[in-house]
Amino acid sequence: HLSSNKSSQRSGTVCEINKMNRCLNLKSMAGLARRKQQVRCHHPDPFNPQTTKGWQAAVKEASIPTTRHDEEVKRGLEIGLPGASSIEDKTIPTFSRGELPHFAGINTFMKAPYVENIHDVGNFDATVIGVPFDGGCTYRAGTRFGPQGIRRISALYTPYNYEMGIDLREQMTLCDAGDVFTIPANIEKSFDQISNAVAHVAASGSFPIILGGDHSIGFPTVRGIASVTSKRIGIIHVDRHADIQEKDLDERMHTTPYFHATNLPNVRPENLVQIGIGGWQVPRAAVGNMVERRTNIFTMDDVEQLGIDKVAEMALERAWDGCDAVYMSYDIDSIEAAFVPGTGWPEPGGLLPREALKLVGLVAKEGLCGMEVVEVSPPYDHADITSLMALRIVVDALGAMTAHGTMGNHKSIIDKPFTPF
Repeated sequence: HLSSNKSSQRSGTVCEINKMNRCLNLKSMAGLARRKQQVRCHHPDPFNPQTTKGWQAAVKEASIPTTRHDEEVKRGLEIGLPGASSIEDKTIPTFSRGELPHFAGINTFMKAPYVENIHDVGNFDATVIGVPFDGGCTYRAGTRFGPQGIRRISALYTPYNYEMGIDLREQMTLCDAGDVFTIPANIEKSFDQISNAVAHVAASGSFPIILGGDHSIGFPTVRGIASVTSKRIGIIHVDRHADIQEKDLDERMHTTPYFHATNLPNVRPENLVQIGIGGWQVPRAAVGNMVERRTNIFTMDDVEQLGIDKVAEMALERAWDGCDAVYMSYDIDSIEAAFVPGTGWPEPGGLLPREALKLVGLVAKEGLCGMEVVEVSPPYDHADITSLMALRIVVDALGAMTAHGTMGNHKSIIDKPFTPF
C-alpha cells in the first residue's frame, strides 16, 4: 500500500514537471514567434546607404580617384630603385619614398613635398610653415619643438579620411616650406621674421598653415596676412586663456597676441571670437581689455549649455560680420588637460577631443584665410598624444574645406603685394 502511494506520487510529480516543461516550451516558441514578427523601426538598416553614414562612406570611397597615389608609387620605383626580387608586391621600392612605411622616411608634414625654394609655394593649395619659437612663454618652455613633434607624428596618417570621404592627396595640393628662422633671444625680431614668412606665403595665394610655437606668434601671423590685403579679417580663437593683455613681464608674451592683432587697421576686436576661455589662468589684467574692446567670449559653461553646433554658429556669425575672411587660431591647451599633457599652460575642464574636432570642422568648412595650431610642447608630452591632437586639428580643417569646396576662397582677398617687414 505504501509502495503504491509512493509510486503514484512519483507519477504525479513527473506529470507536473512535464506539464511545466510543455508550458515553458510553448511560451518560448510564442516569444520567438513574436520576436520574429517585431520590426525594430528605431534601428536603421546598417547596410542601407540611405540610413547610416558609415555605409555611405564605404560606398563613396570608390568614387575617389587614385591618380596621384599611382603617380607617387611610379615615381618611388623610379627614384628609389625597384625592390628585391623576393618582394612580391612590385609597388615597393628598395628605398622608402612617399607615404609608406609610416615608420620610415624623412618627416615633412604628412610626408608632403619639401619646398626648399620658397618662391615655389604658390604652386600648392596649402603650405605648412613651422614656427619653432618659445621666447614668449611665461611658464614652461619647449614649444620651439612643436613643429618637429607634429611633423614626426604626422607620418602616422594617410591622406584619406573615411567619414569625410575625401583624400587630401587626390583633392588638393600640400607642401612643407620648413621652419622660420626665429631669433630665440629677441621676440620682436622673431615677430618680424614670422610676419615676413606668412605674408610671403599668403601673397602667393597658398593657404598658410602655421605650426607653433607659443601663442605669442598669434600676433605676427595675423599681421602677415593682414599686410597683403585691404580686406577685413575676423579671428576665431580657441583657447582656455584670454591672451589679450597689452604686455606681460614687460614684453609681448604669449598672453598678449590679440591685444596687438586687434590693433591692426583691418582686424577689429568685435570680430574676435574667443571660445573655451576660463579656469584659474585668466589674468584679471586681460579682462578689462576684453570688456573695453567688446570681444566675443564663450566659456566652457557656454559650450555645455549651448552645444558645439550653436557655439560654432554664433562664433561664425560674429567673426564674419562685416569681414571678408576669417583666421583660426587653435591653442592646444583648450582641450581637457588629460588629453594634451604636452603643453606649457595645461588647464583642466576644457573641450573633449571629439568636441574640439567638431568645432574645427564647423568653423573651417565656411573657409579660412589661414590657420595656426600653437602651444604644443613635446618635452612634456606622453607618447606623442598632444602632437597627434594638433595634427588632427590641422588635417580636419583641411578636410572640411576640401569637402565643402572652400579651399582656395582666401585668394580673393589678396590685393596687395608682399612687402618685406
